[in-house]
Amino acid sequence: MKVLLRDRLEAVGATAWDGLVAAARLRSPFLSWTWQALWVQAFAEDRRLEIRCVEDGAGRLVALLPLYESAPGTLQIVGGGDVSDYLDLIAGQGREEEAWMALLQSRTAERVDWELHAVPAASPTVTALPQLAAACGLAVSATVEERCPVLALPTSWDSYLASLSGKHRHELLRKMRRLERDAPDARVSRVSRPAEIEARLGEFLDLHRRSRTGKARFMDGRMERFFRRALTAFAERDAARLWFLDTASGPIATFVTIEWDDTVGLYNSGFDPARAALSPGVILLAHVVRDAITRGRRTFDFLRGEERYKYEFEPVPEPVYLVKIR
Repeated sequence: MKVLLRDRLEAVGATAWDGLVAAARLRSPFLSWTWQALWVQAFAEDRRLEIRCVEDGAGRLVALLPLYESAPGTLQIVGGGDVSDYLDLIAGQGREEEAWMALLQSRTAERVDWELHAVPAASPTVTALPQLAAACGLAVSATVEERCPVLALPTSWDSYLASLSGKHRHELLRKMRRLERDAPDARVSRVSRPAEIEARLGEFLDLHRRSRTGKARFMDGRMERFFRRALTAFAERDAARLWFLDTASGPIATFVTIEWDDTVGLYNSGFDPARAALSPGVILLAHVVRDAITRGRRTFDFLRGEERYKYEFEPVPEPVYLVKIR
């Protein structure tokens, strides 16, 4: 194994990059060439990049560790902990430990910390890296950074409802009946084509910014440009959808979903606080979950964050870790 250092993503190339993601244990959309390239363009264009490429003796690409200099003496994984829900070393499944050993050995003399955000609990980066690092004289810490509530989907909506506790099933059906009574004009709509998403993204951004204190600060001009480019690029691959609960006076709830493998991921949201009494977010989310079941998806991933409304659907929380190599 040898480790080569690149200073830009283009030196690896989209084909080789995405080919490795496809062979990895974690096929996260946040590790894809498109997402990573757009993230660098938006948030790290003026930062030094270190793309560490692990190759075998035949010159075949085995692993990628994309890092950027976040501060003097600190390199963080490309993708950032604020917009990317799952990140990790990109390596062929089953080759993670040998790739990590090569990476660790290549940096034993470097006086720099590596920080990896949003690493899933089952990753060898969490389970095996601490022991590998100790053998190289390095220290690794892995602490829970956040949790992703994840729901295994049954084969029918009726089966899902039957699986809920009596309390949550009763509350969900009660809220749906209340919406039908108090806002009979409400309709669920979904757009997935790039032009359709671009046409309605302004409505999503408006509801997102209004829905909770701090979201307007998060969705600044730079973040909006990133959202527009990333969602359009994913829509071109039929991997993004924009959902609305529409009324005659305009939408009152909205979600962005991202799809990969047999998973639907709930990426971001917004709602009209003036209509909060109707629980528009929960009702729209029920339609999104039902659609995923109808289309035969196996998993609904609420992604990072443990907001109370997510747990009304009874998912199981799965931790993601911040891994530091010192």
